[in-house]
Amino acid sequence: MPEQLVEQIRTWGKELGFGQVGISDTDLSDYEKRLDAWLAEDLHGEMDWMAAHGRKRSRPALLRENTRSVIAVRLDYLPSRATPVEQLIEQSDKACISRYAVGRDYHKVLRGRLKKLVARIEQAIGPFGNRVFTDSAPVLEKPLAEKAGLGWIGKHTNLLNRHAGSWFFLGEIYTDLELPADQPVRDHCGSCRRCIDICPTQAIVAPYKLDARRCISYLTIELKGAIPEEFRKPMGNRIYGCDDCQMVCPWNRYAQFSGEDDFQPRRDLDAGDLVELFAWDEDTFLARTEGTAIRRIGHERWLRNIAVALGNAPNEPRVINALKSRQDHPSALVREHVEWALAEQARANR
Repeated sequence: MPEQLVEQIRTWGKELGFGQVGISDTDLSDYEKRLDAWLAEDLHGEMDWMAAHGRKRSRPALLRENTRSVIAVRLDYLPSRATPVEQLIEQSDKACISRYAVGRDYHKVLRGRLKKLVARIEQAIGPFGNRVFTDSAPVLEKPLAEKAGLGWIGKHTNLLNRHAGSWFFLGEIYTDLELPADQPVRDHCGSCRRCIDICPTQAIVAPYKLDARRCISYLTIELKGAIPEEFRKPMGNRIYGCDDCQMVCPWNRYAQFSGEDDFQPRRDLDAGDLVELFAWDEDTFLARTEGTAIRRIGHERWLRNIAVALGNAPNEPRVINALKSRQDHPSALVREHVEWALAEQARANR
């Protein structure tokens, strides 16, 4: 019976460490309209992949033929041994890296776990059509998770769960199995607007509407060129991603620390000294970020981001000297941000 299989899948998911497993159907027509409207306003910035692939993103059966159901999962990632974000953003000589990225690359962890879940299902029912996704293809992850009852999409556009907050990853298994879908939960944001008010760059332009072009996560990770000057001061010491909207969300009082050792901080990635991180050459950068999501931005953007943070750092000789050491960097992108940072430091010294 499909109902019994779903209950078994939930049990296997829990045994594999998932915080929750839910089932969604494939009708994303309402979300497709919202996506179209968001793209029409160019709120995706340079993320051209959001508009690519035709309707595959919002119509699962076009991405994987004969998809009838989606198994959606969440996996907690908040590392217990990492410095709390609210402390880190006040230490302007330290690097603030989004908590999801200080450990092992989540793509690898989650994909491996999903494949184990597929194997459990195959042991029970035999081979079946499936494909695993972890932020790795044109998939509307949050809408699918919302439809699967894993939470609701909050005003900051992240998925929220009443019992687990938002510090979790999402993953999906597209399948040709006809499984009974879960019921979505209702929105519990109410009149709260803490995430909107805290955003350093006012990227949440309306409840449930994010202008990615203003978002620090986009600016430090997705944007390939120069960071617009209007956002450099508000970035503070955030060199890879931003967690402010999650930090202030009342529902995150219920968030659980991850039990995954893979998500604990690696090497110098939690509360690292900005000057020391800025001194890394490319080989060091590649070695120290091996196996992490941070590696994807490359050394040039790593230096770009840290240069901005150093411009916002305490006015100290070591900060000035670090910036001057990169004034003749081969990259025009790095040089531009270094000059901006030196100008900011000079202004602070007047």
